[in-house]
Amino acid sequence: MSLTHKAAASLVRHTARQQHLPVVRQTAALVRQQQQQQQRSYADSSTSSNVSHANFHSPFHRGKGDRPDTTVIPSFKKYRAGNEQGNKVFQYFMIGSLGGLSALGAKDTVQNFLVNMSASADVLAQAKVEIDLASIPIGKNVIVKWRGKPVFIRHRTEDEIKDAEDTEWQKLRDPQPDSDRVQKPEWLIMLGVCTHLGCVPIGEAGDFGGWFCPCHGSHYDISGRARKGPAPLNLEIPAYEFTGEEAVVIGT
Repeated sequence: MSLTHKAAASLVRHTARQQHLPVVRQTAALVRQQQQQQQRSYADSSTSSNVSHANFHSPFHRGKGDRPDTTVIPSFKKYRAGNEQGNKVFQYFMIGSLGGLSALGAKDTVQNFLVNMSASADVLAQAKVEIDLASIPIGKNVIVKWRGKPVFIRHRTEDEIKDAEDTEWQKLRDPQPDSDRVQKPEWLIMLGVCTHLGCVPIGEAGDFGGWFCPCHGSHYDISGRARKGPAPLNLEIPAYEFTGEEAVVIGT
């Protein structure tokens, strides 16, 4: 490239710079204005926030310094009702009402439970049995049913009473005098269940003139006391009561 061409190109570039320079300066001025406006808006917002924070009063602030005191209990007076006595009366009324309803519910529950657990009419009918003793002759046995168990009733003779009383009961396996087993000497009332395995002994049998259990060979005397065999105890005496000279009620 010749010297003339270089000089022409340099002249063209210089002329272009002179033409674009005002545009560049205007653009830079606009950018600075925008930055200044943003800085002013940030300053205004920070100033307003400081003012709002200055107007806020914490309930935990005592007014001494800028640090809050967390040991201060805030006041809730504006949330309280105007008439505290009325509120207390209403609370007591509600508590009493709920307590009364709870008591009624508990009463009904217990009452229903007791009614369901009580014995039925047929069970109560078997709880007691009344026997007419006038129909039992001297020297005879009668078997009655009480609560599903046999009961022996023996109208003893004078010789049987004497034999039962003269027995040396202290030497028996289940020591018991005859007087502890009867309320009236002539009447012996006991359960007819063998104390070995629950069999029913036979009356007027055995080696001692009383009862004999053929299942395993247990012998009882005229007072129902175990005298021989595997039976460990005497025949059981149920609860009974004489209601007259010729009547007895078995069961309580």
